[in-house]
Amino acid sequence: MKLHWQILIALVLAVLIGSASSSLEAIFGLSLLASFDFIGSLFLNALKMIIVPLIVSSIIVGISNIERDGSFARMGGKTLLYYVSSSTIAIIIGLFLVMLIEPGIINGQPAQQVLGLHADTAAVAERVGGASGGDIMAIFLRLIPSNVIHAAAEGQMLGLIFFSLLFGYFIAHCGDNSQRTLKGFFQGVFEVMMKITDLVMRFAPLGVFALVAAVVARSGLAVFIPLAKFFFTVVAALLLHLLVVLPLLLKFVAGVSPSKHFHAMAPALLTAFSTSSSAATLPMTMDCIEKRSGVSNQSSSFVLPLGATINMDGTALYECVAALFIAQAYGLELGFAQQFTVVSLALMTSIGVAGIPSASLVAITIILAAMGLPIEGIGLILAVDRILDMSRTAVNIFSDSCGAVIIARSEGEQTKLV
Repeated sequence: MKLHWQILIALVLAVLIGSASSSLEAIFGLSLLASFDFIGSLFLNALKMIIVPLIVSSIIVGISNIERDGSFARMGGKTLLYYVSSSTIAIIIGLFLVMLIEPGIINGQPAQQVLGLHADTAAVAERVGGASGGDIMAIFLRLIPSNVIHAAAEGQMLGLIFFSLLFGYFIAHCGDNSQRTLKGFFQGVFEVMMKITDLVMRFAPLGVFALVAAVVARSGLAVFIPLAKFFFTVVAALLLHLLVVLPLLLKFVAGVSPSKHFHAMAPALLTAFSTSSSAATLPMTMDCIEKRSGVSNQSSSFVLPLGATINMDGTALYECVAALFIAQAYGLELGFAQQFTVVSLALMTSIGVAGIPSASLVAITIILAAMGLPIEGIGLILAVDRILDMSRTAVNIFSDSCGAVIIARSEGEQTKLV
């Protein structure tokens, strides 16, 4: 059975068993939730274990093989243009749907009065801290790490990627002997890491099952009822971007088959949904894009690690919808200038705070502060944030993969998707 079918079956079983975990626990006399957490943590740890060596070796190998004819700058410009364009489109979709559906208005009243808060506001405030625009600048300072080993240990991927890009670029400008030695070494490391990635992928169905079952067992399905309007607004916007916008870009910009690319990326999409982490899914994303979609390592190693760090279409969309939902819930009338502020901040914060724990909460807090709304508004959305986090991560991953295909095709590559 192909891997994506195994993962899909694991997802269905996870929902069923997670929903019934309370009764099963009484029957077997053991904590299923603890078992789910243990297996899920093992799988996530295995994915995180291979991120740094895989990304460093992949970027260095890919960049060192780029010809000295301006290809590096050309690919960089195309990649950044794609990131900004796709994220902006996603935010506009979110803005349009949230203004059309008005999830913050329930039975003609602001949702704040109907729902109340779903979390302790003190706990929310502690998680997001005193978020401000300065937090964004602090993240961009990590672009150039003072200690690259420390950046790797702390998982500061932006700085690690920047260093790897520089290292690979200047390998190509070294003498022949140094070039041959360094390229051979990192090529060997990359091949070993891809084999380890294949091994970890074999256990993906088990890891996905445990992660999703734990989420369902904790939150249950009842949490969606009071926030159904908001939940389905976000999901509808994400699906519109995932199933309409990105396939159109694949079809008319890259000239490839969207259905073939969906099929190729299915294991990565399902893993992204279960892990809620673009970085943790990155090894599988690279494996799928190179082996199943046929994109070269030279393109994928440049586009995908950068995309997993700064290209967050789903996150940007969610930030916009969540911030406007909270504004509606407090009865705030939004003018064009305020909507433009939300769109701009959602774009900047989706890039700037992507590497922070609870990144979306920090970003939404910055937007709320700009709109003059209280931080406690975040408590309205926390009940369904985990499932929406899983959904938007899958959109992030697919957008990254579409970017890799589009850049590869623009560079004249022949993929398996034509």
